[in-house]
Amino acid sequence: MNLLKKLINLDVTIQIAIGILIAVIISLISSVWASSLALLGTLFVQSLKAVAPILVFFLVISAIANQPQGQDSRMRPILFMYLIGTLCAALLAVIMSKLFPTNLQLDVTNLNLAAPQGIGEVLNNLLFKLVDNPVNALITGNFIGILVWGVAVGLGLRYSTVSTRLAFQDLSNVITQIVRVIIRLAPLGIFGLVAGTLAEFGIQVLSQYAKLLMVLLSSMLIMALCINPLIVWIKIRSNPYGLIFTALRESGVTAFFTRSSAANIPVNLSLCERLGLQKNIFALSIPLGATINMGGAAITITILTLAATNTLGINVDFSSALLLCLISALSATGASGVAGGSLLLIPLSCSLFGIPDDVAMQVVAVGFVISVLQDSAETALNSSTDVVFTGAVSMSAKDE
Repeated sequence: MNLLKKLINLDVTIQIAIGILIAVIISLISSVWASSLALLGTLFVQSLKAVAPILVFFLVISAIANQPQGQDSRMRPILFMYLIGTLCAALLAVIMSKLFPTNLQLDVTNLNLAAPQGIGEVLNNLLFKLVDNPVNALITGNFIGILVWGVAVGLGLRYSTVSTRLAFQDLSNVITQIVRVIIRLAPLGIFGLVAGTLAEFGIQVLSQYAKLLMVLLSSMLIMALCINPLIVWIKIRSNPYGLIFTALRESGVTAFFTRSSAANIPVNLSLCERLGLQKNIFALSIPLGATINMGGAAITITILTLAATNTLGINVDFSSALLLCLISALSATGASGVAGGSLLLIPLSCSLFGIPDDVAMQVVAVGFVISVLQDSAETALNSSTDVVFTGAVSMSAKDE
């Protein structure tokens, strides 16, 4: 009983790691036992599929409706850097996916996939998804249509009463709490998914997870040590690595273990103060960055989406890849504050290429399997970049 209580009180990441280990052991002992556990994984995927559309809908409405009007002009440079950084992260993810293509083990039985042929068909599909009925979009999991209606309703609510806007924020919080409950059950779901996958495809499938994880982590490392320094150098025209390494050491390491950009806000504020940055800038930019600066999320969304297209044999040309970068960057800003937020937004980018919701949710489940390291590295990149870009803008403002 005491052991069970200790297991329940462990961090969910450790529980997922234990679940994966036990699933591997069971699959080695008996594939029949492992196969019977697949139901847990199926139920987990189905619960994600049920909650994801309504989550995205209310998150977008609440974020837009409750956004402060008349943003301070001094925030424009930092907003621009956040946007450029997230777009560069998505583009880097496309390049890494092309250089190191990965495949996933997906159940595509009886799947009649009409893969789009080129950017023209992608845009055509996109246009039809944009004008979908909102009820139908929610029922069918049309995330593009959900996004459009969420933006439209959110913009309209900006002119409503405060109580109405707060009501939608409360609804968003309720859905978020439901998602957190589902994510809390992730160890059982991942346990079932890994056991079922190993029973069907054998132990060698773990090498695919390892390769996908290496592509993700390598992309985030390149972003932190190469792309971010280049962006900062363009802004301040001096060696950026002192700021980069300080941010990684004092912000990134903490964020890696807390796995929460929001929880890392006090750490980042304290670090900015010790670095002597301008308080009127970092007091706003750090909380803002924890909400919208999501380069790591853009990398996760893009790489997993392209892994799905590669598995399904969908050709993604250059123009379609650029459109994916834009969608990934924009959707990544909605990942903040939601457990597994970047993973739950993968169906949005998958829908660009006609990938059904059932298959997209399997991709999400794969993401949860590797989230033991992926989520920690993603948060470390996101949070440390908040300090890096804030430092660049502050230093540039001092020189003017």
